[in-house]
Amino acid sequence: MITEVDAVTVAGPIDLPLAGELDVQAACGIMHVHGRRFGEPTPLGLDYASILAAELAELGGVAWGLARDRGIPLRGVSTSMAQAALLAVSQYLAAATAGDDHAEDLFPGGPPFRSADGVAYEIETLDPAVWQRFWRTLGIDGRVISNAWRPFLLRFATATCPLPPGLVKALAARPIAEAERIAVRTGMTLVRVADRRLDRLPAFAVSGLGRGHRPARPSVPLPLSGLVVLESCRRVQGPLAGHLLRLLGATVLRIEPPGGDPLRWVPPIAGDASARFRALNDGKEVIEIDLSTRDGRGHLLDLAVGADVFLHNWAPGKAGQWSLSALDLARARPGILYAHASGWGAELGPEPPVGTDFVVQAYAGVPPSLMTIVDVFGGVVCAHAIVTALARGATRADSSLLSAASRLNAGARRRCDRPLSVPVCDDLAALAADPRFSRALIHDDCVLVASPWEFTS
Repeated sequence: MITEVDAVTVAGPIDLPLAGELDVQAACGIMHVHGRRFGEPTPLGLDYASILAAELAELGGVAWGLARDRGIPLRGVSTSMAQAALLAVSQYLAAATAGDDHAEDLFPGGPPFRSADGVAYEIETLDPAVWQRFWRTLGIDGRVISNAWRPFLLRFATATCPLPPGLVKALAARPIAEAERIAVRTGMTLVRVADRRLDRLPAFAVSGLGRGHRPARPSVPLPLSGLVVLESCRRVQGPLAGHLLRLLGATVLRIEPPGGDPLRWVPPIAGDASARFRALNDGKEVIEIDLSTRDGRGHLLDLAVGADVFLHNWAPGKAGQWSLSALDLARARPGILYAHASGWGAELGPEPPVGTDFVVQAYAGVPPSLMTIVDVFGGVVCAHAIVTALARGATRADSSLLSAASRLNAGARRRCDRPLSVPVCDDLAALAADPRFSRALIHDDCVLVASPWEFTS
């Protein structure tokens, strides 16, 4: 039997003469999304499509091997740089094609900030009270602070952050040491942009011994067919990992709080949910559970009895606080694979700062972008860790945004030198309507990106 594993092409199912990285970034919307903060399409500072495609290929190869071990008759797997690029912009593509009346604020602008003594840095908080305290300490008017909160909070969804000039000037007037003192005093996370690229951390870790896997469903010939993933994740990294596991054939049961994940209702809406949310979560089964209660946590443990993987991206210490550690899950379901997708891993100790895409970019020295490049890559790395653990019969898989950033930097040592030879996309809705992309897209109430892998049986 002839097999093709880890095959990576440039265009894949996209009917365009794409010659290399710049062509893919241009045609598939990466330049457009990354360039929003600059007001014009702009290439990323690394060969992101190439690196992401290589990670997807490795993940696909491990999944193919797992399928073979489970008796699923797959002959090969392939992916492409173009499919990787479309995965990277999938949230933005869904939002651009939702068709509701919500107008997004896509004006240029955004961090990193720069201090009076020339130090570039990022700030982060998910708490509006911290946002208010930080800027009030800097003497900013309360109305200005409030108006700036939404574009800052949603910059991960829009890839731009048009802040009032007064905020930027207030930080530019202060040396970095003073800004850091104010951040500590008010609870704001502040991370300097590193002048070197962190590139030596392992991408993930797997450990423990499991008990094998359930039989596959013969009618669904994908590597994870018949396996059940229990997912409790928010934002991008964890949900994307669960999304990829579903595309590999798993049944994903997504746990959300009562009333649903708040990100479900962030405009633009496509059908019955946020278009961006759908890009990461369509096809998952949803169960609403209040994990802050004992009954809710008991319900999760009951669900774990029928699961093969438990995936979460809770804040440090939350699993122990809720008595939902790896040991607790193993008591309910011996041999279950316990996967944690964190922000910082163990690198910054047991009480790290808020670990989101942009502060991790800064700390790791990733070429900055307001695209969620580390979140997306972190989701792929997390899925890679889980499939690797399943293939090895392990019971633990740990990955982080920081470990993903390190792997991203390691892949950035080589750059493509092929010149740009195709037009640059400046409209994601037009891309979605282009028939040359049709084989890689799914048209519903918005446009979603199809699986980045093609398996042959």
